[in-house]
Amino acid sequence: MSADDLQLETKFTHMGRPPAGLGTPVSHPVTRASTLLFEKAEDLYRSDIRGYGRHGTAVHDALADLFTELEGGVGSLLYPSGVAALTGPILTIVKPGDHVLLTDSAYGPTRYFCQTFLKRYGVEMELYDPRIGSGISDLIRENTSLILLESPGSLTFEIQDLPAIAKSAKAKGVATLIDNTWSGGITLNPLQFGIDISVHAATKYFGGHSDVMYGAAVFGDEGLFIRAKLTAKQLGNASSPDDAYQILRGFRTVLPRFRQSEATALALAEWLMTRDEIQTVLHPAVTDHPDHDLWKRDFTGGACLFACVFKPLNEADVLKFIDNLKLFGIGYSYGGFESLAIHCDPQLKRSHADRLGGPLIRFACGLEAISDLKADIEQSLASVF
Repeated sequence: MSADDLQLETKFTHMGRPPAGLGTPVSHPVTRASTLLFEKAEDLYRSDIRGYGRHGTAVHDALADLFTELEGGVGSLLYPSGVAALTGPILTIVKPGDHVLLTDSAYGPTRYFCQTFLKRYGVEMELYDPRIGSGISDLIRENTSLILLESPGSLTFEIQDLPAIAKSAKAKGVATLIDNTWSGGITLNPLQFGIDISVHAATKYFGGHSDVMYGAAVFGDEGLFIRAKLTAKQLGNASSPDDAYQILRGFRTVLPRFRQSEATALALAEWLMTRDEIQTVLHPAVTDHPDHDLWKRDFTGGACLFACVFKPLNEADVLKFIDNLKLFGIGYSYGGFESLAIHCDPQLKRSHADRLGGPLIRFACGLEAISDLKADIEQSLASVF
């Protein structure tokens, strides 16, 4: 049986492990080192071996291989956070005088990086409607070097037409990069649609326990991978072997955890659609989502994260609803074992978004029982409506 015939559950269980021997550990041991020693002086300058601890360890290699396998890329790079996994490839591609297109639904730190850091270096960023599809061709200029995507979009959950955007970008020689954290690469493979780089905040699903920061970028383009690898080396990119070990360990159980939280999120979303207090549920897997058909075409499933637009409430009652939840923690991120809820309006900055008409609450589902989470939301709704 070849590795290509195996399901992801099997691959994630067996890949990236040391070969069995006499008393071999199941997982690679963590190697903590800065200086690496060589027997011969001539070996110090070889390009085919690691010369310094910053360049990684066997644990890093195994983890990168798993990310590459996850999305069928040509290679993966590891970063100390999700934001670093976004900004590293961006800095590989753009140069002063370039024009960058960013989906208006992007993760806040990505937007901020483009509006501030890139601007200081003479890179112009333009926001586009996440539902633009092939119409993005009209926005591509002579100096456009990169299109940044996110599907579904942060907070507002628009689904982008990845094949159409990738086709338009390739026709004009423009690179594409997507933040694929929502799907974990488990229910969406952007590389198969022609997207060049797929980025993950591995902090979330792959960490799984809200106790480690990490990021990864999976490349579908060999040339971009080689360039980004050099950029990472020049910028001093490195991640702790202990953190890499934790993410590698998380890979072993990510599928059952992901699928449980995915099922919980969909069940809660469908239940909330029946509640009088809720105006709109923003989850692409529910049938009345405006992009449901696009989601169904490109995705194989959902994820743990969705949002709801409540019927009008004053600010005090919105905060009271969040505060009265007993099982949902108040905090950023998602993909851990615990459920979370946040009030999104203070960070909701959009130029091309529909008017919501009420406060936006985002739910991240963990591993608790669905019935308990429903009861928690129900008691908190009763306190403000």
